Amino acid sequence: MDSTKIIGSNVKKYRAAQGFTQDNLAGFLDVSREMISFYETGKRPIPVTALDKLADLFGVDMEELLEESTTVANTNLAFAFRSDSLAEEDVLSIAEFKRIVLNYLKMKTITNAAGN
Repeated sequence: MDSTKIIGSNVKKYRAAQGFTQDNLAGFLDVSREMISFYETGKRPIPVTALDKLADLFGVDMEELLEESTTVANTNLAFAFRSDSLAEEDVLSIAEFKRIVLNYLKMKTITNAAGN
């Protein structure tokens, strides 16, 4: 499977697992809902800036959106936060919160590695 389809499939899985609609993602990325559909089906590549924002929203490293292994993706999906009926500002707040938590965890890992 080509990388555009892999990424699109992963985005769709994370979106569905976390209860986001295509409309939620479209508003978050400031694109049309149709564009989200094109991204998820692999008909259009997702810009790196959009992938970065989606990684924040889903609370994962961007590399995980590129992951071809379904085992890794399914493990991450098992711990996904599920949300329903969100306003656009809620989606923005969730993405910001997850980005902060992910950055904190990375810093903690680096600090622990430097201390050992």
